[in-house]
Amino acid sequence: MTFKILTDSTADLPENWTQEQGIEVLGLTIQLDGRTYETVGPDRLTSDQLLAKMEAGSQPTTSQINVGQFEEAFRTYAKEGTAVLYVAFASALSGTYQSAVMARDMVLEDFPDAVITIIDTKAASMGEGLLVMKAAEARAAGKSLTETADLIQSLVPKVKTYFLVDDLNHLMRGGRISKTAALMGSLVNIKPIIAVKGDGTLDSVAKVRGKKKAQSEVVRLTLDGIADPRVVIAYAGERETAENLKEQLLASDQVTEVLLVPLGPVISTHTGPGTLGLFSIAAENQD
Repeated sequence: MTFKILTDSTADLPENWTQEQGIEVLGLTIQLDGRTYETVGPDRLTSDQLLAKMEAGSQPTTSQINVGQFEEAFRTYAKEGTAVLYVAFASALSGTYQSAVMARDMVLEDFPDAVITIIDTKAASMGEGLLVMKAAEARAAGKSLTETADLIQSLVPKVKTYFLVDDLNHLMRGGRISKTAALMGSLVNIKPIIAVKGDGTLDSVAKVRGKKKAQSEVVRLTLDGIADPRVVIAYAGERETAENLKEQLLASDQVTEVLLVPLGPVISTHTGPGTLGLFSIAAENQD
């Protein structure tokens, strides 16, 4: 039996790819200068538009996908008899996952035979996106929903995510790190490297003096224990630096493919302009 894959706009997947794969993307929203913006669809706020506003001094916020949005999507597929696999944004970083669980329970009351599987990726941006890609590949290979979900669940603790962030005050404002951590990162020429831990929370794993040293260190961390030769780099206005990191990664015999994607507007809201994210899958579970 075939099944539908759903994810959300925090996965930062290229729109042409999700359309080719028949993956439905549900969107979080962004509040900016007194307006609410969508993050999917033809009228969505783009990363470039958001970054320009932030560089001009705007301080956007984000809102999770609500229960009603999930219920509408899940109910549509339940009526069709189509099984659903929703690959979700980290529950530690947003209430989106919990909204999906609540919506599923509501739909199952009316459609008790419906199959709605929800996976907390405990990841953000293309850390989540890599797992969606793995799910699409498994489905294309003929795997069932159960087999695909089991595979993705086994990979969740193996996802490695590192962010190079220019200004930690954006993460502090959104409640993602403490004021003390933001202050440490603001020290002259100190470049913190932020990791998404195994439980989906954020942690500063290194503080390096100088941008070039920080870039070398984030490449070293990414390559350490890597299992899958595919790495993704997401960038918020740092395309040239992303290209440089790509060259460094491909110089290793551990990596054969590096994808470059813009960091999406939801994640960029919390990390700010100049952010770079590196995403990979390791051989061992991450702490």
